Amino acid sequence: MNTLARTEPSMVNPHDVAPRSVMVLLVDDQIVIGEAVRRALLGEPGIEFHYCSSPVEAVEIARKVAPTVILQDLVMPQVNGLDLVRAYRADPVTRGIPIIVLSTKEEATIKSDAFMAGANDYLVKLPDRIELIARIRYHSAAYLSQIQRDEAYRALRKSQQELMEANFALQRLTNVDGLTGLSNRRYFEDYLETEWRQAARMKEPLSLLMIDIDHFKQYNDTYGHLSGDEVLRKVARAVQETFRRPRDLTVRLGGEEFVVVLPATPPEGLAMLAQRAVEAVRALDEPHKSSPVADHVTISVGAACCVPDKDGEPLGLVEVADKALYEAKHKGRDRIALG
Repeated sequence: MNTLARTEPSMVNPHDVAPRSVMVLLVDDQIVIGEAVRRALLGEPGIEFHYCSSPVEAVEIARKVAPTVILQDLVMPQVNGLDLVRAYRADPVTRGIPIIVLSTKEEATIKSDAFMAGANDYLVKLPDRIELIARIRYHSAAYLSQIQRDEAYRALRKSQQELMEANFALQRLTNVDGLTGLSNRRYFEDYLETEWRQAARMKEPLSLLMIDIDHFKQYNDTYGHLSGDEVLRKVARAVQETFRRPRDLTVRLGGEEFVVVLPATPPEGLAMLAQRAVEAVRALDEPHKSSPVADHVTISVGAACCVPDKDGEPLGLVEVADKALYEAKHKGRDRIALG
């Protein structure tokens, strides 16, 4: 569709232009030039034409009609043609649109200034119709191809980002216990290894608490597995909230077993910390009528501490804490023992 009349279309993003559509925006204060270009393009398939006679409105019109090429006169009232070219280039919506400068002069200096200002091409007006159409199609095709490449690149980046997020979510799922939301055994082993090496480098103490819910099988037998799952979640939350430092890690090893990694925690005061976990579970006051220990849910805790050696293995610390847990159970449960 060819039209000389200036319209006021709604704002269009140039990236939304269909690949087959060519939109020419002519900016020239001389209506006779506008009519000549319109006639030159009349009947050309796939080419639309828009005319702007006011250079003051040119950038705004370009933002609205989203041309694939701008034909731009250099000499116009009110606005310097080169300044207008720079204005297109400064605007984020129009900066990539090809600009063909139209001039009455075939001078190297003027051409140089036009290209330095950001023009893509230079024609002495009025150019031959065949040449004009060829250049319009050439620059429009290049521009639309660039838009398609940019869109493909953005789609690729979005796809890569979504893949990264999916991988991150999958990684998180593989490291999290589905029932309690705590870290699982797999993550615990990696984390303990990392903290072991860190403590060995810094010569810092590393502490560990092994925790077991007392007589949990009897609880499941009495109240059912659904209630047992709920108790596991409550105990997990109570223990996790007891140890809130950034590097403290509460883990569900499996079943009714938990472990807490306490980096930079010396043996002095470790018993007090372990006792806090015992009391936090007591405070839940969850009924456990089949327990020979108490009428509510309780835990036993084994605590161990060492200053890791770079040639040592963290498994040794786990074994010490596990033996301490066995001792706490042997002594009657609902208590702590130090390894």
